[in-house]
Amino acid sequence: MVLAVEAGNRWRISVLLNWNTSQPSEGVVEEKRFVQFRCPRSAETKAEPIPIPSHNQVLVKSVCSAVSAGTELLVYRGELPTSIPLDATIDELADQTESFPVRYGYAAVGHVVELGQDVDPKWLNQLVFAFHPHESHFCISSGTLIPVPAGISAEDAAFLPNMETAVSLVMDSRPMIGETIVVLGLGIVGQLTLKLLSNMPLANCIGVDGIPSRRNLALKNGASAVYDPSDPALGTALGKLGADAVLELSGNPKALDLAVKLAGYNGRIVIGSWYGTKQASVDFGGHFHRSNIQLVASQVSRLHPSLTGRWTKARRLDVAWQMIKRDRPSEKYVTHRSDAGEAKAIYKLIDERPDEALQVIFTY
Repeated sequence: MVLAVEAGNRWRISVLLNWNTSQPSEGVVEEKRFVQFRCPRSAETKAEPIPIPSHNQVLVKSVCSAVSAGTELLVYRGELPTSIPLDATIDELADQTESFPVRYGYAAVGHVVELGQDVDPKWLNQLVFAFHPHESHFCISSGTLIPVPAGISAEDAAFLPNMETAVSLVMDSRPMIGETIVVLGLGIVGQLTLKLLSNMPLANCIGVDGIPSRRNLALKNGASAVYDPSDPALGTALGKLGADAVLELSGNPKALDLAVKLAGYNGRIVIGSWYGTKQASVDFGGHFHRSNIQLVASQVSRLHPSLTGRWTKARRLDVAWQMIKRDRPSEKYVTHRSDAGEAKAIYKLIDERPDEALQVIFTY
């Protein structure tokens, strides 16, 4: 039978799209796909009817979405604290805690294909970015959408959250001419951050990671040197002066001890990792206490108070778009492009074999 769905004073006659085949089946409601974590370490792709936008919403048909190997793995593994929202700054996640089953993700790119009655017609067919979980279709307020600038592809646009994080980390680390800066952790955020730093007139920009392929990529991105975290040559290379700043981006709380060891007198340690429920046990008894080392917590959802006189999130976002347009990250960092129906295998890969996956893109 044909099913009509009411939305306010509007009706939509729909057909069901069986997403395991290439052809729709007439007479039933068209469906969307979405990824959810059913329980710790269990990802699945499910289907439900495509929603109809309310008066101030639009319907977005996704082109792609980027998987965050940092925060998303915390959710996937059940390692986020349940006492706080998944993300207080994203409408779709602000009312959720990590209570399974849960939908997550925050890097969706697609085209606006339907408008609510109060939405400006200019949005129709616009390529947009949304901080939204992995879904093939979703309704969202037009006021939360970010138009993708001309000249930027959908896959490049999916890097926006990580590029904005990298810009924020550089701003919080306050690099100065002639300094030596160490980046601990060369995942996607570490690579983007190191690339931004390598364009500055530093004395040294050093990358540290246990995965050889990531170290090799960092060298191509402009690192002056790269090291395995267990390599004693790392400390020797820094000498008695130590690092002016160390950015801890590994996601591993054990890396904080190495950061303290590498930082020089009055050096800055910028902690960009979110450890979730993992506890950090740090040796503050010796070198740290006598070296006047500064610990800086960096989180992209807010600007540092010292910057808010001239900077806004919109201005920082504009800088992130500029860096994306300049560097075209999808050409260098995407290791896997996968249909969203393969979510189970993809999260297992990222969780168990991180050396094989730097950036995964879901396609729809």
